[in-house]
Amino acid sequence: MTKYVYVTGGVVSSLGKGIASASLAAILESRGLKVTLIKLDPYINVDPGTMSPFQHGEVFVTEDGAETDLDLGHYERFITTRMKRSNNFTTGQIYMSVLEKERRGDYLGKTVQVIPHITNEIQDYVRRGAGHGTPEAVDVAIVEIGGTVGDIESLPFLEAARQMSLKAGPNKVAFVHLTYVPWIAAAGELKTKPTQHTVQKLREIGIQPDALLCRADRRIPSDEREKISLFTNVPEYGVISMWDVDTIYKVPRMLHEQGLDQLICTKLQLNTRSADLTRWDKLVHEVENPSMDVTIAMCGKYTELSDSYKSLNEALRHAGIHNHARIKIEYVDSELLNSDNIAQLGQYDGILVPGGFGKRGVEGKILAAQFAREQKIPYLGICLGMQVATIEYARHMAGLEGANSTEFEAASPHPVIALIDEWQDAEGNIQKRDEKSAMGGTMRLGAQSSDVVPGTLAFEIYGKVVTERHRHRYEANELYLDRLQHAGLVISAITQREKLTEIVELPRAVHPWFVGVQFHPEFKSTPWDGHPLFIAYIKAALEHRLKANRA
Repeated sequence: MTKYVYVTGGVVSSLGKGIASASLAAILESRGLKVTLIKLDPYINVDPGTMSPFQHGEVFVTEDGAETDLDLGHYERFITTRMKRSNNFTTGQIYMSVLEKERRGDYLGKTVQVIPHITNEIQDYVRRGAGHGTPEAVDVAIVEIGGTVGDIESLPFLEAARQMSLKAGPNKVAFVHLTYVPWIAAAGELKTKPTQHTVQKLREIGIQPDALLCRADRRIPSDEREKISLFTNVPEYGVISMWDVDTIYKVPRMLHEQGLDQLICTKLQLNTRSADLTRWDKLVHEVENPSMDVTIAMCGKYTELSDSYKSLNEALRHAGIHNHARIKIEYVDSELLNSDNIAQLGQYDGILVPGGFGKRGVEGKILAAQFAREQKIPYLGICLGMQVATIEYARHMAGLEGANSTEFEAASPHPVIALIDEWQDAEGNIQKRDEKSAMGGTMRLGAQSSDVVPGTLAFEIYGKVVTERHRHRYEANELYLDRLQHAGLVISAITQREKLTEIVELPRAVHPWFVGVQFHPEFKSTPWDGHPLFIAYIKAALEHRLKANRA
């Protein structure tokens, strides 16, 4: 039978519940347990797909095409279990499901209420995410509840967790509470009162935490841990110190050495082997002992919030680990790039243009792609980054003046990027596609496979077939592909089903490393395997740096 660990948060948000949950999952997995993670988000949105990256950070896409919270990216990077649509749900999804059942008459005329209907629905979703009653059922499901205790939005989730613990009986559910212990510089001491209050609030709801993860900028001394234990009714061995570290990959070892995994295994009566964190230790050693530094310019428009590119940042760092290099990411606001200051990009070892939506900052991204092409700086374009590289090449190398995407200019004379049902050439000839392959303005989401052209850089990296995750609407207009290829642009991967452009590149004879991909490879990168595309990109950036140093 699946056991459950609920992870809650108190005092303030952004303390790292996702990293803590993923780290605990990693330790339990190292003990031989089959583990999954589930994220419950208390906002009314059905999913984060339409939310601003400035507010919510990146949208992580699963293999089955779900737009989910960025914490699912942490989960996939820490454990081997792949996340699915059922691993993340929101208040909006719960209420939508309940209302649909009410309209169908499933409740047989009963008054529909938060208790029991909403809380029962939450419990059903949690069990579904754990694979309950299926061959995919896990040993332990770690359930992270978004928000902080005391928020009105998360109350139904907390109540559902309390009810689930009550129904399941002893040794089936454990509670881990993440809290904040601030250092007050004026007083010269750590303050435990916020932690006391948040646990008191949690206990008022009917939940007694089995462990407290106390976040602070330093280790929490034993006398402070003893004080927290006394006022929260948590045994002192369950008061775990979580101090700031220079890499998140140190957190599993930190929690293990303080006995968190043993506490959980004892509470849930799980008989397992000892934890083996050898590979985490090796990973941390690689992170701390690079042989070179590489600086990448990330030219995007969500640069004010680094979480907007969370998976991308991690994928670059993973590639650095596999190239024995420390990756420094410099965020360049593409909205501020122009012909007068574009030369600033010459100081970097590589230029990367990430995905995004909307017109703002696009011309700056096009300039970045042009500069990388002309100055022979390694370039990686992801999703929109591939599209702007195609637009730039069409304008300056294929003679298609005014080339653009219909996303940014509906009346472009050369819509080299467009929705499938908008494809037309300069003479106004419209490409007709059969009904099965025409996707119109719908979003292409999730994993899809493409055939790779032999003899290309993409073939060196991926081999015959590439399978990656997508999140976009606009595509490279196939009516312009012949003209672009005649001008020297290489189309090196085509989707197997719709025959859409997936990878563009420049020949090695004219550029050392220039690749644009329509998909999002960052979603599949892990610290253990890295990702072949990012590893190749960082290798090219290293070679560019060495060449520049010799010059």
